[in-house]
Amino acid sequence: MDFEQIEEAVRKHFPTAVEDAQDVFGVPTLYVQQSTLVDICKFLKDDPSLRMDYLVSLTAVDWLDRFDVVYHLSSLEHKHYITLKVKVDRHDPVIASVAHIWRAADWQEREVYDMFGIRFEEHPNLRRILLDESWEGFPLRKDYTEA
Repeated sequence: MDFEQIEEAVRKHFPTAVEDAQDVFGVPTLYVQQSTLVDICKFLKDDPSLRMDYLVSLTAVDWLDRFDVVYHLSSLEHKHYITLKVKVDRHDPVIASVAHIWRAADWQEREVYDMFGIRFEEHPNLRRILLDESWEGFPLRKDYTEA
């Protein structure tokens, strides 16, 4: 599937969920509403024409006024890709976990939590993964300063 077909499939099932869509170097990149993230991820994984069965990476970007949580997904069967981006409130950085959809999200969500302080609701074991539990702050935030 190409960019337009993937975007069309998502918009068909979630008509109001896509806030923005771009073709970034041939990869469909969709900003989706946070409230629809889990349903869109399940759809992308389970739909036979999409089969986004591989979570390539999950990370975050600090824009100072908000965070973006970024999901790079791939279909091993169909050989196509998609990037999902979700805006997250900087003052209350909480988003739903997708670890129950892709097991690879488990440690990746923990890393994003550890580095940015973004909490993933219903994560099975959300705790620091790189830094000691006694570490204060979140080092990849742009406003982070060492004590």
